[in-house]
Amino acid sequence: MNRVAIIGCPGSGKSTFARKLHEKTGLPLVHLDNIWWKPDRTHITRKAFDERLAVILNGDAWIVDGSYSRTFEPRIKACDTVILLDYDTDVCLKGIAERVGHARADIPWTEQTLDPELVALVETYRERNNPVLFELFSRYADKRVLIFRTRDEADAWFETL
Repeated sequence: MNRVAIIGCPGSGKSTFARKLHEKTGLPLVHLDNIWWKPDRTHITRKAFDERLAVILNGDAWIVDGSYSRTFEPRIKACDTVILLDYDTDVCLKGIAERVGHARADIPWTEQTLDPELVALVETYRERNNPVLFELFSRYADKRVLIFRTRDEADAWFETL
């Protein structure tokens, strides 16, 4: 496990999971939100983002966390291990609500209110993205795919490392 893609709905705890995995393994950690977003809530161009992501994915070792569905395939293709946090929508909605007002290392600002667009994204995430992800898992069958459906499952896996 040297190149790990952590994927899941916003609010599932991808960044927290990624930090814990980084602490256990020492693998370099990249949060996609920190590449895409600037502190003023604007973002870099898609081209610049794709170029930066390509450099990271060409590295020998990394943990990359984030949703960014248009980058699913390049990340899955480049990794040796995919971790999908496939939690219930209610868990993810609670996750995005609980982080309001708290500084986070994975995004360059502190959210002060719950964004309605983010809520809508969470509410439709599984139905829109899981079919795409499972098709990619089938296409890249040589990858180790770990799917956790609850935080307890993910925590139990950490205990095995």
